[in-house]
Amino acid sequence: MKKLISICLTVMVSLLFAACGNGSATQSNQNQTQAESSAPANGSSNSDKKILIAYFSHSGNTEAVAQQIHDMIGGDIVKIETVNPYPSDYHECTEVAKAEKDSNARPQLSTVIDNMNDYDTIFIGYPIWWHTAPMAIGTFLESYDLSGKTIVPFCTSGGSDISESMPMIKELCQKATIKEGLTASKNDVEKTKAWLQKLGYVK
Repeated sequence: MKKLISICLTVMVSLLFAACGNGSATQSNQNQTQAESSAPANGSSNSDKKILIAYFSHSGNTEAVAQQIHDMIGGDIVKIETVNPYPSDYHECTEVAKAEKDSNARPQLSTVIDNMNDYDTIFIGYPIWWHTAPMAIGTFLESYDLSGKTIVPFCTSGGSDISESMPMIKELCQKATIKEGLTASKNDVEKTKAWLQKLGYVK
């Protein structure tokens, strides 16, 4: 009789430990599932903003500002490049830029935006060359129907203000809404942020 009672107690204890073990495993699996469900999705919310940041940059300064803007507001970003690169030498580059400006040239671009219709707002960035935007910007703006779009210009310059390039931008974007432009350098992060806040792109 004692042996039978002992066997029964052993079985009960074994069942009790098994039940506790299964309960812990179930709770652990539930916690894991909850953690995975609460993890943030990897998908970006930029796709519904319909913003394009297009920039022309020769020395890298405009590219740095364009990247800062992209980091703050998202959207898509693309570098405007010409089929024939500009000379790396500063003086040679200025001579080519001057000749293009004097002839109102439209250098051929290797950059093509196939889905321009998808964008509502286009940030357009460039350095100031000979008191205006490089002629490659003219090629870019004339390559697309910008009717009804919002154009937001920004530039980098050693001494000129973006206002000097605005006649060109306004001439080429007559059917678009043109926002207040920005003159900045790669070190003007707070100035760039304040400008974006003023325009309502950053809170």
